[in-house]
Amino acid sequence: MALEDICSFKDTSGHHEWFPASPLEDTSFNLTDYYNLGWRRQKKTERNGGVPLHFFTPTLPNSAHFNHSATVRRPFPLSHGTTTLGFIFQGGVIAAADTRASAGGLVACPFVHKITPIHSHLVVTSSGSGADCMLWERILAREIRLYQLRHRRRLSIRGTAKLLSFMLHPFKGTEVCVALTLCGWDKEADNSGCADDSSLPVNQDVTAMTHPASPNSGPKLIYVCSDGARLHGDIFSVGSGSPYAYGVLDGGMRWSLSKDEAISLAREAVFRATHRDAYSGNNVDLFHITAQGWSQRQREDLKEEYYREMEKRAKDSGGKKKSDTTK
Repeated sequence: MALEDICSFKDTSGHHEWFPASPLEDTSFNLTDYYNLGWRRQKKTERNGGVPLHFFTPTLPNSAHFNHSATVRRPFPLSHGTTTLGFIFQGGVIAAADTRASAGGLVACPFVHKITPIHSHLVVTSSGSGADCMLWERILAREIRLYQLRHRRRLSIRGTAKLLSFMLHPFKGTEVCVALTLCGWDKEADNSGCADDSSLPVNQDVTAMTHPASPNSGPKLIYVCSDGARLHGDIFSVGSGSPYAYGVLDGGMRWSLSKDEAISLAREAVFRATHRDAYSGNNVDLFHITAQGWSQRQREDLKEEYYREMEKRAKDSGGKKKSDTTK
């Protein structure tokens, strides 16, 4: 399928052509159709090697005359609940999330992966509808890999966020529910060809890195949701448990955190959120992204964290009572 797409052996209705003056880096463009986001004519530039840029967008039914109010509604309200977070510090980017998938008041699965590696220097945290998030994560991974095969270089994190935003925007107003936070590291562009093999994940401990001189490289954190919104920032928390997570992050977040301090802060934020939010819980997954790639921390059971917290409180209260009696 990938070779057919690259070589243009066949052209299906699900593939649309995009031809910006600079691939995914220039926002000036002319849309001919709001729903299929097609372009008027093919354009080829020296920047993209004369190869048209294609990417996939699931087509809407009767998109030319699509009416949002005419869509079939679900027979039940769809409830969402999760806790995901990401932040940038001097040692890279931290991404953390719980592992509970809920369907209203039902815990559908306690061992879901809400952080998905896209390539060796990019992971995404997902919240919203589980089916929608899995679909768009797979589409995004496919399009990034096809881009690398065509242009012999990896698409930047900002370009990836812009691509995802363009693909999601036609579904604004529908019941598609996707909120992805892109947590990654952009490396300096390598004009000699493709960068080191980004299809192989880096599962090794890495040392802390600082911001390089170039503004286009270094840690990136970008939030994209299903209405096409795209936000850049240094700290994001998404989901029903995000207000509790923000309370911890705002109190302990600073640029000069060490790697161990950043990991401890992320674990604490997810733990506090799951302790108060009924739709979050079970375990915590944590990723650390640097210039060498991402590394994953072993999954931790939040129940054990809860018992450690209770034991710590009991010791503190016991020591305080003992000091009061000695006085």
